[in-house]
Amino acid sequence: MHDAPYLLILLVIVAFALVSRRIGNSLLSLPMIFMAAGIALSVLTPGLVPMEMQQHLTQTIAEITLIIVLFADASVVKFKTLKRDVAIPARMLLIGMPLTIIAGTLLAKWVSPEAAWGTAMLVAAILTPTDAALGQAVVSSPSVPERIRQSINVESGLNDGLAVPVILAAALLAAAATGTAVEGAPENLWLFALTQLTLGPAVGVGLGWGFARLLDRAIDNQSITTVYQGILFLAVAFLTYLVAESVGGNGFIAVFLGGLTFGNCLRNDTTFIEEFMESEGQLLTIATFTIFGAVMVPLALDHASWKTVVLALLYLSVIRMVPIWLSLTGLGLSRYEKFFLGWFGPRGLASILFALLIYDEYPIPGSDEILACVVLTVMISVVLHGVSAQPMAQRFLHRAAGELPDAPRSSSPTAKPLAQDDDGSHHP
Repeated sequence: MHDAPYLLILLVIVAFALVSRRIGNSLLSLPMIFMAAGIALSVLTPGLVPMEMQQHLTQTIAEITLIIVLFADASVVKFKTLKRDVAIPARMLLIGMPLTIIAGTLLAKWVSPEAAWGTAMLVAAILTPTDAALGQAVVSSPSVPERIRQSINVESGLNDGLAVPVILAAALLAAAATGTAVEGAPENLWLFALTQLTLGPAVGVGLGWGFARLLDRAIDNQSITTVYQGILFLAVAFLTYLVAESVGGNGFIAVFLGGLTFGNCLRNDTTFIEEFMESEGQLLTIATFTIFGAVMVPLALDHASWKTVVLALLYLSVIRMVPIWLSLTGLGLSRYEKFFLGWFGPRGLASILFALLIYDEYPIPGSDEILACVVLTVMISVVLHGVSAQPMAQRFLHRAAGELPDAPRSSSPTAKPLAQDDDGSHHP
C-alpha cells in the first residue's frame, strides 16, 4: 500500500489531537512525538522520500516553519517590557554568543585535532544559534517570568542572522584549507556582513511598520475579515524574508524585527496571530519534525561516531551554559535564572538549515560528519529540552510561593525591579 505511510502519520496526528491537553501537561512535546513518528516511518517504509528530494524537502519545510515562527513570536514581544530588560538578551547575544563560538571551536579542535581550524569554527557557529520553535514550551509558559521568556525569544530570533557571516567565513576557511575554490562565495566578507546586518533590519522595520499601518486602516474601515488578517500576516512574513534576501540583507533578522515592529505598531487586537500559530503553525511544526525524523536522523546515524556524540552533549551543556552564565554576571539575576537561560538554548531549525546549506554548496572534507553532528545535536536537544521544559518552568512557581529558597540577588541597580517582576503579574 503506497498510502500506508500517510495513513500512519494521519493516525498519529489524530491520536495526538485527542490527548493534546494531557500531553501539554506532561514531559512529552510535539517535536519529540513527531520526530519519533518520522523515525518509525523511515524504519517501516525505507525509501519513502527519493534520495534526490530528501535534503531539499527538509530544507524547504524547515525554512518555511522558521520564517513563520520567528515572525509570530516577535509579534508578541512588547517594546515596553523589552526596553526594561533589554540588557539580558543584549548580553547573551553580544557576549555569550561570541564566547560560545570560541569555546565550541576549541572543543571541536580538541575532539578532532586533524580537522582544520575553519572546520572547527564552522561546527561551532552552526550549533550556536538557538531555536524559537523548540523553545515554545518555555516561551509560552506563564510560569516563567516575562523577562526570562522574552530574553529567550529575542535571543533565538536574532542569533540566526548574526551567525550567518561567521558560518560563511568559517566555511570559506575550511574550503581554503583544501585549496578548493567556492563558487558564489562573497568577494568581500566584511561588506557582505555589513549588508546582512544593516539591510535586513531596515527591511524588517520598514515593512513591519508599513503593513501594520495598512492593516489598522483596513480594520478601522471594516474592509478586511478576521480570516484574511491571518492570511495577511502570513504573506507579510514571507514578503519580508524575500525582500530582505533580494537586496542582500539577512532574511531571518528581517523577519524577526519585522514581526517585532508589526506587533508593536498594530493598534488593533493581535489575537489572530496567536490563533494562527495554534493551528497552521502547529501543522508546520508537525511536518518539519516528522520529515526531520524520517530523513535527517537516519542519515546522521549512518555517520555518527563517539566524536559526534561527545560534541553534541557538550554543545548542549557546558559550551552553551558557561558563556551565558558569564555574560549575565552583574544583572541581578538569581543563580537559577542564569542556569535556566543557559540551559534553554535548544538547537533546531536554524542549525539544520545552515548545515544543509553548507553541505550542498561548500566542498568541505568531512561534511557528512558535520551534518551528522548537527542532526544528532538537534535530536538530543528535542528530547532533553522537551522533557525538562515543564519541570523547570514549574520551579519558578515554587520559588515564587516560597517553597524553594531563592538565591541572593546582586546589589546592582537593576536588582530591585527584576525581583519585583518575580512577585508581580507574571505568575498566575
